[in-house]
Parts: sequence; C-alpha cells; structure tokens
Amino acid sequence: MFDFIRKHTKIMQFLLFLLIFPSFVLFGLQGYNRFKEGGDAVAKVDGHDITQGEWDAAHRQEVERLRQQMPTLDAKLLDSPAARYATLERMVRDRVIAAAAAKERLSASDQRLARELQQNQMIAALRGPDGKLDMAQYRQLVGQQGLTPEMFEANVRADLSARQVLAAIGATAFAPPAQAAVSLDALLEKREVQVARFAAADYASRVNPTDAELEAFYKASTGLFQAPEQANIDYVVLDAEAVKKSIPLNEQDVKTYYEQNIGRLTGQEERRASQILIAAPKSAAPAEREKAKARAEELLAQVKKAPDSFAELAKKNSQDTASAANGGDLDFIARGALIKPFEDAVFAMKKGEIAGPVESDLGYHIVKLTDIKTPKQRSFEEMKPEIEAELRKQQAQRKVAESADAFSNAVYEQSDSLKPAAERLKLEIKTATNVQRTPAAGATGALANPKFLSALFAPDSIEKKRNTEAVEIAPNTLASGRVTQYTPARALPFAEVKDKVRERVVAARAAELAKKDGAEKLAAWKANPASANLPAAVAVSRQETQQQPQAVVEAALRADPAALPAFAGVDLGEQGYAVVKVGKVVTREAPAADAVKLQSQQYAQWWSSAETLAYYNMLKDRFKVQIKIAKPIGLEEK
Repeated sequence: MFDFIRKHTKIMQFLLFLLIFPSFVLFGLQGYNRFKEGGDAVAKVDGHDITQGEWDAAHRQEVERLRQQMPTLDAKLLDSPAARYATLERMVRDRVIAAAAAKERLSASDQRLARELQQNQMIAALRGPDGKLDMAQYRQLVGQQGLTPEMFEANVRADLSARQVLAAIGATAFAPPAQAAVSLDALLEKREVQVARFAAADYASRVNPTDAELEAFYKASTGLFQAPEQANIDYVVLDAEAVKKSIPLNEQDVKTYYEQNIGRLTGQEERRASQILIAAPKSAAPAEREKAKARAEELLAQVKKAPDSFAELAKKNSQDTASAANGGDLDFIARGALIKPFEDAVFAMKKGEIAGPVESDLGYHIVKLTDIKTPKQRSFEEMKPEIEAELRKQQAQRKVAESADAFSNAVYEQSDSLKPAAERLKLEIKTATNVQRTPAAGATGALANPKFLSALFAPDSIEKKRNTEAVEIAPNTLASGRVTQYTPARALPFAEVKDKVRERVVAARAAELAKKDGAEKLAAWKANPASANLPAAVAVSRQETQQQPQAVVEAALRADPAALPAFAGVDLGEQGYAVVKVGKVVTREAPAADAVKLQSQQYAQWWSSAETLAYYNMLKDRFKVQIKIAKPIGLEEK
C-alpha cells in the first residue's frame, strides 16, 4: 500500500482533496481538527470520550511539571506505563468530579475566587508594595501555561467548584472514640507465637531427579525455557544533546550575551544582617501594633547609644526565635530571600549602619548591616565556555522543535534507511544488538522506552524492515529505528537449559517435601502438644512482624482467641511450610494521652479517606466510567 502511495503521489493528493474538502463543508475546520488530532478514545466519562491525544497532552504537561519541580528525577520513571496510567486515572477523576459538580450545580462565588487568587503564592509575588497586581507579569505568568487571565481564573473557579464534591463527604466523616479504640486495638493487637519453619532449601539435598524425569518436565513446560524474540537495530535520536554539536556560534553574539547578562552570570550581591524583631502581626489590633512600634523605637535608641550591645539586646528582646539565640544574626542573604520591606532596608544600608524600626507584616525590625559580599566579576574569557554551552543549549532546544516535522517526514518518506534523516539533520546513527520487546536492565534512552520498542516489533518493522514512525520518548525528544536482523522466539534445546530444568524440579520437589513434613508435624503436635519441639516465643503484630513471613503473622492473628493455645499450618509456597503455635493474646499497653489523641486523629483521617473513596467509586458508577486501556502489569487489582 505504501509503495502505491509513493508511486502515485499526484493521484493520492487529488483523492485526499476530494475526501477532505466535504469534511470541512459538513463539519467545519474545528470539528475536522478534533477528528484528526483526538485519536481513539482511551476512556469515557458521562458519555464523553477522553482521547489518546488528550491523554498524551496531559501526560506531557504532567511530566514537564514534575521535571521543573524535581530536575534530578529519572526521566524513565516519568514515561513508564505506570506513570502514564496514573495520568489517565487522574484525568478520569477530574472528569468525574467535574460532572458531579455540574450535576449538583456547585459553583464558586466571586468573593471565594478572589480569596483563592489572593492566597496563590505565585500571584502574590507579582504584587507591588501598594498591593496592586502587575498585570503585565500576570499575563506573562499564565501565558506560559497557554492561558489568558480569564481562562486561568475560569480554571481556578472550576477547581473550587469541584473541591466541594468530595470535601462535603470528608468533612462529615467522624469516628467516635469508642469505635476508634476497638478498631485500633484490633489493628495493633499482638499475639505470642512459636514458629517452626520447614524451609524448602533444607530438603533440596534429598531430591535427586533422573535425566528422564528432567526431560519429561522440560517437554511438559517448554514455555518456561524459551529464548525471547530479539532484533539488531539501527536508530537515531533527535534531541537537544544530539543537535547541540552542529550549532555554530558567532564570537560577537557570545560577547553580546556576556555584556547583557554579566550581572546574572557573575552572581548576586549578598548582605549579612542582624535584626531585633518586635512581633506584631498584620492582623493584630492597631493598639497592639502601636505598642510594638513604641517598644522597637526604645530598643533602637538603646542600640544607637551603644552599637556593640546589639547582639546582647537581640538575645534578650528579639521575638524571632530562630535568630535571637545568635544575637539576631541572619547570615548572608540575597535579594528575594526575605520579606520585601526588610529586604529593601537591608539593601539600602551601608556596612555597619543601624536602621529602623522597619515595618512589615511580621511586626517591627531593628536592622544592623554587618557585611557586604560583592561577587567577583569574571572576565569574558573566563565565562566564554559556559556562555557557549548555554547558547548552544538554548538554540538546540529551538532547533529540536523546528526540526521535529522534518525528522518525522524524513524517516517516513525514505523508510528503507535512516541515513537520509541522519545526514539531513546531522544526527548519529546508533546500533544495538539483541534488543527485546521489554527494556533490558540498565537500558537508557530510546532502548528503555516501551513505546519505541513496541514500534520496533510491529509487523511492518519486522517483516519489511521499514523505519518506525518518529516516536516521542521524552519531552522534546524523538526517536526512529529500523530492524536490521530479527530472530523469532524459540524453544532452547534441553541440553542448553538442563541445569535450569534441574533447579526448577529440585525446588518444586523440595517444597513438596517440606510441606509434607510440616503437615505431619502439625498433626502430631495437635494430637500431643507436649511433644512439640518449638523455638522461643515472640510477640508479633501487623506492625512488628519479628521478621516472620506476612502469611505467618496473618495466620496467628486469625486464630480464635477463645481457643488458645492453638496450632496452625501455613503454606509458604516455594519457601516451604510453617507450623505456628499461638500461645496467647498480648495485652496492648495503654498508650500515653498524646498518643491516644494522635492515633484517634489518624483513625478519623483513615475513615474519612475510606468514605471519600467509596463516594468517588459510587460517582464512577453513576457517570458510567469506562477505562479502555488495560492496567500495566503490577498494578492490576488483586
């Protein structure tokens, strides 16, 4: 099919025109774009689809947000199937709550919206000394998210409305002290146990299978002894690092950048100050603030008479507990580190000067400037390598964005080789051998990306050795590969895996012997408890397992307290068997009053979370939620 398209380009253009033009007439350009870009539905909420395109876009935003918050976070974790599925579940949750808010006609008033925006730390930083918002910076801030101020405020209002859906459930949940005590006692209860372990490894020496038995096991379980399909591949990656090397820099541009950014490049001036704070919060009564101001003025007069007494007066009078013990010393600070009125005063003073009282939202400050640290101005030659690296990085990021379409087109249009794309964009063709469908341990980059590997093992890639499509393996990073040699999955010869077959047979039979021996001992000890040969007793609970397997702890806690002492057998699977003698319930020590209060609060929070989750699950049923993507392995509900 693709060969026909390449050979009859003009015919295909005409056919596409005939198909696309009526679409615009009937549905409009916006509807067509939605059809083209949305992709298949991956979930449905209240009759509305969440498309593959929406999911991809939301995950890219989530990845970018996390990368900004935690720059050192491993990129592989961000693009894992589990991380992507978590994004989809969050989108579903948001849609469910939004649907519930609309159904219940929940809304947020203008006053509530104003309070929320007032409390937003990013927006607060844009307010001047007079409290007015710098609208130009505000528009720039929300514009970085692709929003106008009106759109941003509409999103905040919608979020406030949505919060009401679950907040009402959480706020009404309560746990009476008697109920909390019963539940916590059950959760934290201890049992005194003696555990006899029958470890499978201790029985391995008694298992000696014949070659015929090993071969019979091998024939019955050939699926366990297969070499997975593998491929040798070529691949190219378009990212900032790859294109950085090909970016030329003009000497004059580097010098201009140095001159324009010298202040930022050489570091900020830092100042060391000490303070005496007389606390009077902004919310305090006017009389209280006046009293605090008067006290600050008294201390200022004392300090000016005897400047050397500043540290001693700070220790005795400052109400900033963090700095008072150090004589008021705040160490070196740069601009942006402290509240604005205080900071403005510090950076307007001369070394050794004492000023005040400086009024702030915290109260009144007496300030002494003790030192100034001016950064050394580095020369152009010293800074040149760093500036060149920074400029190349900036230009590389732009070039990647500009080259994405060219890369995608090149690997598609000349799909029998990666060389044209590599030459056109000056990329390195890399090779890898024995690549499998799942990332190998220690793999990085494209070879650690499940989406890229899936594209490599698609039928078209394997059978026709064509380039894969351009796959986004990370933000601003595309990769394409082609299979140069493919080896299908195959059963390994018995001779090659004989040792592994033996290990499996021995392990399985050793576990059977351990279970048989343990079950016999259990029956004998139940019949004659005095004959039981058991180790010393230990007290176990769900929180303190004493290194016992969880299955042993659960068996001990399930034993009927009215029938103790009692024996129980526990099948430990491949690890063998255990016989547990549960002696008695260990009375829980009465916790301190503070601990009781804390545990009750935790229990109330658990109860609130449980009720909220139950209500959310009910909403999912009400709005007929369908998630059409299978949960990644390891996340399936048990």
